Formats: sequence, C-alpha cells, structure tokens
Amino acid sequence: MSELYDTHEQGERVKSWLRENGSAMIMGLVLAFGLMFGFKQWQAWETSKRQQASAEYQVMASFIEAQNMDAAVPNYEVLKSEFPKSAYTPMASLMMAKARLQAGQDELAATALIHAMENAQPEALRIIARERLARVRLSQGDTDAAQELLDSAPSNVGFEAQFAEIRGDIHLAKGETQLAIQSYRESLDALEEGVGNRELLTIKLEALGVVADDGSGAEDGVSRGGM
Repeated sequence: MSELYDTHEQGERVKSWLRENGSAMIMGLVLAFGLMFGFKQWQAWETSKRQQASAEYQVMASFIEAQNMDAAVPNYEVLKSEFPKSAYTPMASLMMAKARLQAGQDELAATALIHAMENAQPEALRIIARERLARVRLSQGDTDAAQELLDSAPSNVGFEAQFAEIRGDIHLAKGETQLAIQSYRESLDALEEGVGNRELLTIKLEALGVVADDGSGAEDGVSRGGM
C-alpha cells in the first residue's frame, strides 16, 4: 500500500511539474526543432549558392578559353554582384585579369586584380593579386604605385622571392643598379629548390654584369663589365 501511495505521489509530482514547466519544455522543443530545420535549410541554401557560383565560374572560364571576352564579362559581373563571398569570385578576378593582360587591356586587368586583392580568401590569393598588380603598375611605368603596393602589403609570407624580384625590377627601372642586384640576390636566396624561375633571375643578374652561381644564389663580389 505504501508503494502504491509513493507511486501515486510521484505521479502527482510529475503532473505538477508538467503544469508548471510544460509550456517551457514544449517551447524548447519547438525551438530545437526549428533551429534544426533552419540549419538544414541554411545548408541547402549554401549548397545551392555554391553550385550557382561554380556554374557561373565554369561558363566564364569556357568563354575566356575560347577568347570570347564579351561573353565572359556578364558571368564575371554576376559573380561579383551576387556571389561576392564565394571562393570562385576572386579566382574569377585573377582569371579575368590574366585574360585582360593578354588582350593588352592593362587598366581593366588592374581593376580585376584590385577586386581580388580586396576581397579574396584565403590570404594567399590576396598576396598573389597584390604581386600581379604591382607588376602591372610597373609595366605601366608607375614605379611609385608598384613600390607602394609592396610596402603596404600586410604580409608576403610564402612570396618573399616574388616580392624581392619585383623590388629589383623597380630599382632597375629607376636606374638604381646596385639596389636591383641586391634585390635579385635576395630573391634567389628566398627561392625554394625547384620553385620559381631561378633561370630568369640569373639572366637578370648577368645582364647587370653579375655572375650567378649554379642555382643557389649569386656569388658575392663577382662581377663583369667594369662593375
């Protein structure tokens, strides 16, 4: 009998607790299921956006490969306006910049590189865009703009050799031969084995009368041509 009473008492306590807390529990369940449903919907939306951005990128790439720039531009503009946070958009900017340069449209290439430099993720893409933009500005004869791009870079980690080479090109364009040699040597020293155009740097040094070694850098104090 005592056991029945205890069971009855426990049941009454449960009922009382449900009366007092039932609405909060139901609301919690509703919120939990709502959040779960919302997360699933968000995932589906994100997947759809990625697929759309990928499609725009692939179409743009095919047009560029076919050298149909006019047809590629609308897809590029859609990527920038509708998918600004997509990883495909900065890659499209880099691709568009390359195509513009090949077409001799330097300023349009610079515009695409600026977009990539300001919006790309991860950081490495921003550095690549900055490096290429510095080269474009240098090719346009704007050594100050090229230098500013290098000096204002938040980071050049992983691209030390490329930055040093561009500094060498800037110094050379300004007639600062010794500084150019120093920068080219720094670029050679920063190059990892099998990475980068070591032969081109060697040619640049030799054009300045400096003998480069067999691939690990330039020999200090060795020169030709009255240097």
